[in-house]
Amino acid sequence: MKRKVEQGAQPYFMAREKHKKLKKFAVFIIGEEYFGIEITRVVEILNTQKIHSIPEMPDFLSGVITVRGEIIPIIDLRQRLCVRSLSEKELIIVIKYDNEKVGILVDTVKEIISLTDDEIIIPPSIFRGLKRKYLSGLGKKGDRIIIILNLDDLLTSEEKVMLKEAEEILGEDAGTAKTA
Repeated sequence: MKRKVEQGAQPYFMAREKHKKLKKFAVFIIGEEYFGIEITRVVEILNTQKIHSIPEMPDFLSGVITVRGEIIPIIDLRQRLCVRSLSEKELIIVIKYDNEKVGILVDTVKEIISLTDDEIIIPPSIFRGLKRKYLSGLGKKGDRIIIILNLDDLLTSEEKVMLKEAEEILGEDAGTAKTA
């Protein structure tokens, strides 16, 4: 009888352990590559809208949008990650970034998936054209590889300062209907 109790308890304990290790990711596509970001960072997904360009910004910073009166900078992940895309379709994923909101421009959002720690590996030191600092891991789901992004390193300190200054200027001009 004691043996049955131990056997019955073990699968329940193991199921609880596996449940703790699950992480959810929003999976999106750029070109032919699948990328993922932790779902806890996603604020909302928007159709593209008018992006106000800002002079003297790096190419991958497309500009800013306004959402319900809030100015949100837009990062074009295709340019930042040097991923070629022929898609004319675009979506904006608004994410939490350094206590702010930032939009990332992607081709399309595919799905929300769960991955266990066992399904995520550390990226190899040389990874096909992407800078390793942008990656936190590679997820394997079925026969697909999902590139898990490290959102915290998408911008350098200097780029963050430039973007903040541009947001402030645009915010001051918003009352006079000027856009940069």
